[in-house]
Amino acid sequence: MNKFTHGLTFILAFLSLAAQASTITLQPLNIKSVHDEEVHREGKGEAPRFAVPHDYSVAPTTEKSAWTQEGEMLVWKQRVSAPNSVSLNFAFESFHLPEGATLEIYATDFSSQIRPFTSQDNNTDRQLWTPVILSDDVTIEARVPAQKMAELDLVLTKINQGFRTFNQRTEKAGSCNVDVSCSEGQGWENEINSVAVISTGGSTFCTGFMVNNTAQDRTPFFMTANHCRISRSNAASLVTYWNFQTATCRGPRLRTPTLFTTGSQFLAANAASDFTLVRLNQNPNEEWNVTYAGWDRSGAEAEKAIAIHHPATDEKSISFSFMPTTTTTYLRNDIPGAGTHVRVTRWDVGTTEPGSSGSPLFDQNHRVIGQLHGGYASCSSKTSDWYGRISVSWEGAGTPDTRLKDHLDPIASEEEFVDTIL
Repeated sequence: MNKFTHGLTFILAFLSLAAQASTITLQPLNIKSVHDEEVHREGKGEAPRFAVPHDYSVAPTTEKSAWTQEGEMLVWKQRVSAPNSVSLNFAFESFHLPEGATLEIYATDFSSQIRPFTSQDNNTDRQLWTPVILSDDVTIEARVPAQKMAELDLVLTKINQGFRTFNQRTEKAGSCNVDVSCSEGQGWENEINSVAVISTGGSTFCTGFMVNNTAQDRTPFFMTANHCRISRSNAASLVTYWNFQTATCRGPRLRTPTLFTTGSQFLAANAASDFTLVRLNQNPNEEWNVTYAGWDRSGAEAEKAIAIHHPATDEKSISFSFMPTTTTTYLRNDIPGAGTHVRVTRWDVGTTEPGSSGSPLFDQNHRVIGQLHGGYASCSSKTSDWYGRISVSWEGAGTPDTRLKDHLDPIASEEEFVDTIL
């Protein structure tokens, strides 16, 4: 077969595939309007958005004509076109795949794809929120054994239209951020591997981290900030992206992360110290070397402070403050004031930015003492950041769903600290 014939065959196959799938077409976004809204949101300290959500209700099981037979499999395809979008992601708020079935999401021109979802992705919430795919023309394809169609539950409920990639910012970030792959990250590899960039509801970014517990049993506990707005009602929409970091110091930028877990169960949150704790639906793949961060709930000040985070959801960075921390009220310098927050007076190396929210603050002993709430720091402003104190979150508001104690000390050991484990 010559190159022309091969190319023609590919084009005909592509057109045939596209013809089989019904198409949902989204209107292009008004980027200026979205940008202005994001500047306003981020100015208020809210989690930055990367996509605009659209509600849909596509239930393929109710339309027999939407399915075609291929051997012993029934196949459904849905095409989504969103001209000029940088990415798409999807929510199936009714989701259950029978054994032997797959759900695939790929660029209609086959330029990119997400790993297939299977019955291993079923969960108690019966929901699936997908990671982003960098394409503005996507095909969703379900393949189900014909004899198991009665077990399928699949309803597409949201299409989230991306207007920026993970390392695109509303406002240009400073150049002082330090990649974790730089020399400054040496000796902090275990803690670096606990941190992830996250999305919630298919549209907002934050940072979070895996956290150890006194049983040290690798239960997939995951912490972030309360203002990142993960709640009982939307915890199933959490997608955690792992190892989104450059291979070399200031090396080539990545477009988007590829390693992910999806879904979680809400456990506890408290606005006063701005924490949220969830349990991921599954542990990250062992091959990804994700770690579980240690913590210190004693309330002792750190001699120096180290932040590991995704500034503006860029590749993972590390920041250092060589001054002791202080205990204050949020966004104030009164000592101890309300006592709810750890204040980092200034960053000596690096900084934080929108998108860093929820990231861990480590002390000199490599233990988390708080998670980022907010502040005024930037590359151009050597001012303070505030982190919700683990020591305050430990007791929270006195109930299991407002404190860490019940979850991170399941053996009632009364330990004041644990270390990071692999």
